[in-house]
Amino acid sequence: MITNPRQPRRAPLPLRAAAPAALACGLALVLGTAQPAAAHAGVTASDPRALAKNVTVTLTSEAESAKAGITKIQVVLPQGLSPAAVTLKNAPKGWKFIHSQGGYTVHGTALPTGTDAVHSIAVQQLPDAKELIFRVLETYSDGSVSRWIEDPGVDGSDSPAPVLKLKAKAPGAVKVPIDPALVATDPPAKEPAPAVTPAPSAAVPPAPAEAPTATASPFPSARPTEGGSPTGATAMTSTADDDGGNGPVIAAVAGVAVLLAAGGFVAYRRRSSGS
Repeated sequence: MITNPRQPRRAPLPLRAAAPAALACGLALVLGTAQPAAAHAGVTASDPRALAKNVTVTLTSEAESAKAGITKIQVVLPQGLSPAAVTLKNAPKGWKFIHSQGGYTVHGTALPTGTDAVHSIAVQQLPDAKELIFRVLETYSDGSVSRWIEDPGVDGSDSPAPVLKLKAKAPGAVKVPIDPALVATDPPAKEPAPAVTPAPSAAVPPAPAEAPTATASPFPSARPTEGGSPTGATAMTSTADDDGGNGPVIAAVAGVAVLLAAGGFVAYRRRSSGS
């Protein structure tokens, strides 16, 4: 007697049809949880055409930090676009624009967490090219930096730089030199104010010098004379002082004495002759 082997029981058709869908949903959920969609930087232009003039280029840096805000955007300009041909047109309130070698920087107070940093620049003329690559670095208030600087289209590129695709140049369009008058420059640093010299006040006569105090002379003292007065320079100085102050008085007294003596002598002779 031949018996058929027992066949395994197959799942009902509805369950078999739903299995692939459930697997796909589960895989999507796992991938979505493990690799969230990354933020990126993008660029647009008011007239994306080669050699277009007076073009407004807008760069958007999407916030990707959950705990810090963007404080600074550094941009390396594409080849053929000089920093001198770029000026700031719009940026977050209070942010400043600074030219740098090969590009520029806009920075300021940290934006609220989760807020994208959007700024616009005015370009005098776009280069004659098919695409322009703007390499962007985003700095956050916690010090972290996102670098959107890798060449786009490269396999395995996780941080591609923003690319601006350009249309063909208009007929007759030519490259023009940069107009220095339209180039924004940083204000010159203020020079320090010259030191103010105070006006000379009324001359005040110097205070009289105090009389020098007697000091021991390194030389032996002069021997006194018989009258007790010292000899040498001190005696000469003292004599010069006495003559200068009493000379006229002594002369007057001497004159009077001479007259009295002469009068007494004449009176004596007269008495002698009368006797």
